Amino acid sequence: MLKKISTDVLEVAYYDSTVGGGTTVFLLHGFPYDIHAFDAVTPILVAHGCRVITPYLRGYGPTRFLSPDTPRSGQQAVLAHDLIALMDVLEIPKAVVAGFDWGGRAACIAAALWPKRILGLVSVGGYNIQDIPGSVVPSMPENEYRFWYQYYFHSERGRTGLEKNRRELCKLLWRLWSPTWRFTEEDFNQSSLSFDNPDFVDVVIHSYRHRFGLVPGDPSVEETEQRLTELPKISVPTITLDGEDDGVLPLGGTASHHHFFSGKHEHRVLHGVGHNPPQEAPQEFAAAVLSVIAKADAP
Repeated sequence: MLKKISTDVLEVAYYDSTVGGGTTVFLLHGFPYDIHAFDAVTPILVAHGCRVITPYLRGYGPTRFLSPDTPRSGQQAVLAHDLIALMDVLEIPKAVVAGFDWGGRAACIAAALWPKRILGLVSVGGYNIQDIPGSVVPSMPENEYRFWYQYYFHSERGRTGLEKNRRELCKLLWRLWSPTWRFTEEDFNQSSLSFDNPDFVDVVIHSYRHRFGLVPGDPSVEETEQRLTELPKISVPTITLDGEDDGVLPLGGTASHHHFFSGKHEHRVLHGVGHNPPQEAPQEFAAAVLSVIAKADAP
């Protein structure tokens, strides 16, 4: 059943599978996806006794800002603060966090800056914390072309394009980022409803502009952003995942991230999988979460 609860800035819509009495797991989606990415992962984890909480991120689905005065920020720091705030109001002192894309970034930051709250981490795309000061350094052209949508969003033409063609644009990204995933119209349509959120465009545009230093961030999380410029290491037990067919991140692009992890860390490559592993390979994604729980429980 869909539930809602208020933090300091959001009314967060989420699903809470409370059947299991074991480890609490937060599953965090990215752009342009939503909580349905975890539809097949959740029952696997619940069957192993986990309590699974899957929130809609800010700007998605039924999640809403409480005040019109709150900046519609999509920067990395606010996503992590949203996660910790949700844990606080749900009175969950510790949890395993697992996510991809934006959700993986929130999970990585929470693990790096609030390690006492995070039992373990599963992150698609390796160390997902953005090096914003370093964003001015160009990548190789073979990698740069993959980010065309980000540069598109830097312009007002891109904002208007997202506003007017959000379903067409997001569906194109699904195809490009997961070229071997044969998702159905039903798969896409059930997630695309989340893009009708009134703050979706503002949050997305701010996210892709802030990460390149083009717009200011939310002042309330500026201290956190400054801490992230140091690229803090992650000490909690972690499994990082790469989809072999990821159309955004080249194969092996995150295998070199091992130095960002000071605790137990394992990297896995998922063959025949693109940018959305929980929906494309739910068994493997769930297995990674269960492995992290085992690592966290090990002496």
